[in-house]
Amino acid sequence: MSMTDSTKALSDVGVSIWLDDLSRDRIETGNLQELIETRDVVGVTTNPSIFAAALANGERYEGRLRELAADGADVHEVIRTLTTEDVAAACDVFQPIYAATSGIDGRVSIEVSPGLAFDTDGTVEEAKALHERVGRENVLIKIPATKEGLEAIAATIGAGISVNVTLIFSLDRYRDVINAYLTGLERAQQAGHDLSTIHSVASFFVSRVDTEIDKRLDAIGTEEATALKSKAGVANARLAYGVWQEAFSSERAQTLLAAGASTQRPLWASTGVKDPSLPDTLYVTELAAPETVNTMPEKTLEALADHGVVTGDEVTPNIEAAQGVLDAVEAQGVSYVEVTDLLEREGVDKFVASWDELVETVRGQLAQAGGAA
Repeated sequence: MSMTDSTKALSDVGVSIWLDDLSRDRIETGNLQELIETRDVVGVTTNPSIFAAALANGERYEGRLRELAADGADVHEVIRTLTTEDVAAACDVFQPIYAATSGIDGRVSIEVSPGLAFDTDGTVEEAKALHERVGRENVLIKIPATKEGLEAIAATIGAGISVNVTLIFSLDRYRDVINAYLTGLERAQQAGHDLSTIHSVASFFVSRVDTEIDKRLDAIGTEEATALKSKAGVANARLAYGVWQEAFSSERAQTLLAAGASTQRPLWASTGVKDPSLPDTLYVTELAAPETVNTMPEKTLEALADHGVVTGDEVTPNIEAAQGVLDAVEAQGVSYVEVTDLLEREGVDKFVASWDELVETVRGQLAQAGGAA
């Protein structure tokens, strides 16, 4: 089997296709390798929700869980062991891609505990611990783009560890994230790290922006308001790409790039369509652009492979028009700042809830295995 025309076309534009899912089942059955070969998947992202689903439904974890229970491991140690083992195994699957792309792709992400989202020092400590525990060069440590997370991002990059910055919703916060990355690179350079080994992506969320703004436009109910539905998410991301272009053409960034650093690529996250009336590949084809990553749930990836129509770079020519979309939304009385602040808080809360669900699931499994809770 070979990759589909649509996935190849997207890759040819310069988009790296990453799968937004991981489980031991995917790794051990060869499904992950199959997606690399047939869907041009070149990386994986995970989050607490993904691990909660994998461990809740995963017979392949039972034997290892019994071993850990017999060793007296508590629930948090079990979770960290199982998830880092999965990420390390996936890193091994992607190692050839990592080598072939000089570290740009072949990446697997794992997130610090969501409860640390507002704890700078705790985040840095856990980021270093996760990096060491996975023990693979191609791991990315996910850190949320909260205000407290910004310094953690700079400190982690400064320590020579590659980072996936997650939960970015607003353009201002995205500018802060790029600044944190550049600050981290400057610290890494001063500490003697090889900048060519440090990589980062900035995960800019898309569909959640539409979900929240569309709800508010529906409440307004005018013809002008409803005509703007399902346009803000793509517009916001296109403007973010403009921010990226501007930031990495600056003298500060160019100095670091000349010293061997890489740009921090924009990653489009939350690209599964929530509104069934919309095209199911909307947040893929409309955000095709060079030097970007699109991390997709499998349903979206299969929709792209089946009927996605990729026509080239849909972002660069439309950046200017994107500002007009957000201006029009604001003119309807929908506050961009209010929406993006809310989405950040909700994003953290959702991952905390998923983590709590994961803890309860594993606690129950440990009890069945006769281990410590």
